[in-house]
Parts: sequence; C-alpha cells; structure tokens
Amino acid sequence: MTLLDSTTWHGKVYSDGWVRADGGDAAVLEPATGEEIGRTGIANAADITRAAARAAQAQRDWAATSYDKRAAVLRRAGRLWEEHAAEVGDWIIRETGSVPPKATLETDTAAQECYEAAALASHPLGEIIQSAQPRLSLARRLPVGVVGVISPFNVPIILGIRSVAPALALGNAVVLKPDPRTAVTGGVAIARIFEEAGLPPGVLHVLPGGPDAGEALVADPHVRLISFTGSTAAGRQVGQAAARHLKRVLLELGGNSALVVLDDADLDLAVSAGAWGSFLHQGQICMTTGRHLVHESLAEEYIGRLAEKAEHLPVGNPAREHVALGPIIDERQRDKIHSLVTSSVDAGATLVAGGTYENLFYRPTVLSGITPATPAYAHEVFGPVAPVLSFGDLDEAAKLAADSEYGLSLGILSRDVMKAMAFAERVPSGIVHINDQTVSDEAVAPFGGVAGSGNGPRLGGPAANLAAFTETQWVTVQGDITRYPF
Repeated sequence: MTLLDSTTWHGKVYSDGWVRADGGDAAVLEPATGEEIGRTGIANAADITRAAARAAQAQRDWAATSYDKRAAVLRRAGRLWEEHAAEVGDWIIRETGSVPPKATLETDTAAQECYEAAALASHPLGEIIQSAQPRLSLARRLPVGVVGVISPFNVPIILGIRSVAPALALGNAVVLKPDPRTAVTGGVAIARIFEEAGLPPGVLHVLPGGPDAGEALVADPHVRLISFTGSTAAGRQVGQAAARHLKRVLLELGGNSALVVLDDADLDLAVSAGAWGSFLHQGQICMTTGRHLVHESLAEEYIGRLAEKAEHLPVGNPAREHVALGPIIDERQRDKIHSLVTSSVDAGATLVAGGTYENLFYRPTVLSGITPATPAYAHEVFGPVAPVLSFGDLDEAAKLAADSEYGLSLGILSRDVMKAMAFAERVPSGIVHINDQTVSDEAVAPFGGVAGSGNGPRLGGPAANLAAFTETQWVTVQGDITRYPF
C-alpha cells in the first residue's frame, strides 16, 4: 500500500475525511530544485472553525472509548510509521531538504512517540488524597477536550507527533495546523497514518494554513489548549492571544544554545561534536549549537579544525547525492542567515569558512574574532553558522553561557564530569548534555526550555505528557448528605 498517494490528498485538507479547503490550495515545493512535487489544501479561519466544532463532538465518544482500544490505535500507528518509513523518508528528504539519516530519525521517533503514547493510555490518572472530613477525596485527570497543535517546518513529523500522539492517547481530539511549507510530512503523513490506524472520524483534523488559520485556532472556544512549536517572536504572540481567551498554552520556542568546551576536553571529539551541533539539518533546529565557547588554550586550534571540517563537508541535493548538508527551506530563511553572517563580518568578525551560497545551498560557516554583540552570536541564526568565542576561566564561561534571552539546551565537554555537572547548575537551561553537543531528543524524555525558549511546561515522558494534555479535577464522595446549620 502507498501511504502518500497524492490522489488521496491533492489540494485537500483532512477534516472528517479529505475535503477541499475554503483557503484554496498551494504547491508543495522541493527546496533543492524548486520543483512542484504536490499540492495540498490551505485552510482559512472558516475551515478551522468547522474542524474545531466537529472535533469537540467527536472527542466525547473518543474519551469514553476504553483505554485499551485507544492504545491499540496508537500501537497500529507506530507500526505504520515503521512499515512506511522508506516512503515517508523520501518525502522528508525532498520536502524539507533533510539528509537521509535525519529523515530516518524522524520516522523512528514518530513510531516511538506512538508506542510511548499507547502505554500512556493505561497510565494511572489520579490519586487518593487526604481529607479532614469523613469522605473519599481524590484528584483525577481528565482530557482537556480539543487540543490545537501548531507545528513548524524544520522537523515537521517529530514536532507534530510529539503533541498529537499523547493528546490522542489521553482521550483528546486534535486540530493540527502544520507549516504550509511542509504540509505533506508535517500534515498529510500524520493524517494518513492515523486514518489507516483506525482512529475514529472527527478526532483528528489536519489543516495546513497561514497566520489567519493559526489565529482562528488559538481563538476558537472549542479549543482549550494550544501546543505551539516555533520562533520566540511568534510564540509571544500565541501566548498573548491565548491569555486573552484564558486558555492554556504550551510554548516550545527558539534557542541560541551554547556548547562549552573546557580546557581538558578531547579536541578531536569536541570539534566533531561542534560541527554536528551547528551543521546538522543546515542548522535549522531549535537546539542547534549557536554559540561555541572554547577555553582560550584550545580556541585557536579548535577554530582551525572546525573550519577545515566545514570546508570539506559536501552540500547539495540529498535526494540525488550523498551530502552532509541539504538546502535551506526557502529564500527568506537563506537571506536572513546571510544577513546575520555579513553584518557580523562588517562588525569585525573573521569569516574563517563558508559564508557563501548557491541557490538555497548555504555553505557551513565558521566565524572567529567575535564579541557577545556580534549579530550571528547574539541572535538565533537558524542556519549552518558556528561563531566561536574564547573564555579564560569557568566564571567567564558561565557568564557567557548564561548571557542569552534563551534557555533551551546546553552542551558541556570535559573529562571531569563532576566539574561539568557543577558548571551546568550555573546556566539556566531546560536541557543539559554533558560530553555531547546540544541537539538531542527522545520520546521518553521531558523536552522544553526556559526564558525565551519556552514557558515551562514540558512534552515527553509520562509525567510531562499527563500534565500537558489533561486537566486535574478534585472529587469527593461520601455516603450521606452533610447536614448544615441552615
């Protein structure tokens, strides 16, 4: 069976089946070639309103479905991700510009997210609590109702499924709005998987759309929770809109993560980790290593080796040749990257490697001679750029690492693990990796950032997902009605 046969979804969105959207349709483009490889429907506000109302109706029956039947749907979805990994992976490579290993990571993680969500369905949903009165007192967790999910282009399957799967497992309905640039992998693939897995009609709606669709999703009264992954600027707008409607919001936002190379680190391994952290998927990952902080005794050699590695990394079309980096998603993103690089050089930074592009293929770039004010160091680049800054001691390193509006991920490289553990306590960060670079994610682990990288709640693992996608209700039970004085 072909999962992504375009005759199923050509020019359509998934809302109680494959239907034409009021917002029309748009081309699905391959960034490596500019070729149109499909067409999907584009939802507008009216489409979102209809989908949310239908989701609210379907959710009641889905929540009443026994946990084992919900778990069975999630397990089938996990198997389908595995069975169709090659087909979906080809679409990831072509639509997002991913190299094959990153595509495999997405399909493998999608399967694991569904298997973990299947186990979540049978997880205890409450606790008996003490009461000073002669009664049974308990706290139980109930589905939120309808969950709105807004996901980005860069890792479209993982960043959608990590909310969709646990929300469904816990009895919620979902309206997913993926980025239109990756409407197939971030939307169609997820819809088709759950359609084939036997999810009842109306429980999941997948509607690619623009800002108007996102605004409608946040404002809709049927939607009680928004799970948003995207830029910090957009996240602030979503958070403000959600607050006006008194609804919960989970914000997984941008980052400018630091990799700290202490003076006792293995230099060969440090350079390899630094290159992977900055150049994986062309740097288009929220956890990308955006700042390389290297002890002054190693900095010069680290820069030279990192630049040499960058110069030899092949860049090209990952669907047709063996490369380390594929294309940037579109011209707008490429131009933003290049502007940050050129303004950094204009401000005094040294371009040691890269800094050039052909079409959407941007060379991996290394910058030295920078300061904390250098644009490519101070801002999230979301591209294959590695700014390197040296430090003299741990106090200076901790100050530099903590000096950011973001707090998503932190990598610390050192032979002294306890020293690295102590250092980590000095830098606000939702994620810390000792003796690894900054990019990592697992379905069983709570994921999220602090400060400008997120608003505190986490996704991943049973405890975080239960807290994210349920509401707590206090219930008391007693044998007789209490007699009151009046």
